[in-house]
Amino acid sequence: MTSTSANHTSSARLAGRTAVVTGSTSGIGAAIARTFAAEGAHVVVSGRDAARGKTVVEEIRAAGGSADFVEADLAGSYDQLRSFAAETSSVLGGRVDILVNNAGLYPATSTADLADADLDAMLAVNIRAPHVLVAALAPAMAERGSGAIVNLGSWTAGVGTPYAAMYTATKAADEQLTRAWAAEFGPRGVRVNSVSPGVTVTPGTEAGLEQLKAIAATTPAGVAVQPEDVAQAVLFLASDAATKIHGVTLLVDGGLATTRLG
Repeated sequence: MTSTSANHTSSARLAGRTAVVTGSTSGIGAAIARTFAAEGAHVVVSGRDAARGKTVVEEIRAAGGSADFVEADLAGSYDQLRSFAAETSSVLGGRVDILVNNAGLYPATSTADLADADLDAMLAVNIRAPHVLVAALAPAMAERGSGAIVNLGSWTAGVGTPYAAMYTATKAADEQLTRAWAAEFGPRGVRVNSVSPGVTVTPGTEAGLEQLKAIAATTPAGVAVQPEDVAQAVLFLASDAATKIHGVTLLVDGGLATTRLG
C-alpha cells in the first residue's frame, strides 16, 4: 500500500475511507476505482484478471492514490465469496466503508439461446455475489453506524427488450435489493443506493460501438455514456453529499429510459 499523496487532503470527498469495487479491472469498475482513489479513498481493485487489476492499481498509485488488488471470481463458491470479503477487509486495515457491487455478466442472447452455464454464471455474479458480499460486509458497517453501498444496475431493468431477458431481470433484482437493503441497513447508518448506466462505451461494448452511437443519438444527451460519467454518479452516492439519499436508483443514461425525442 502506498501512502496518500499531498493532493489527497482532508478536503477530498472520500478522504480516510476504504472502498471495495468489484469487477474493477477495466471499464466502469476501473473508472470508479480511479475516481474514488483520486478523492482520497484506499481502494481494493478486484476481478479475475490479475494482470489487468495490477495495472489499474499501478495507475492509481502513480497518480498519488492508494490501492491494492485482490483477485476474485464472483461466480465461485459461497466460501470463496466470504473469503474475498474477509481478505478485502484485512487489506483495508480491518474495515470497509464503501462497497460497490459493479461486477456483472451480460450474455446478449435470446431466451432460447441462453446456455445453462451462462445462466448459472449470470445469476451467480449479478445477484448472488452482491447478496453474499452485503451479508458479509454490511453488518460491520451497521455496527459502526456508517457506510455506503452502491449497486450497479442498468437502464434496461425498467423496460422490456427483445434480447437479454435474464440479464435485465437480474438488474431489476439488483434494484429491488437496493430498496430492501436501504430499509434493512439505513436505520443503522448504512446508505444503499444504485446507479443504472445507459449505453456505455467500455471494452466489452466496443464491438457494437456504431450501434451504441446510433442509440445514444436518439437521447437528449446525444452521445453515449462514458465510464467516467457513471463513476461520478457512484462517487456522489458514496459521499457525504448524499447523506439523506436512501434506496434510489440514479439513471446515468443521457435520458434514454425516460424520454422520447420523436
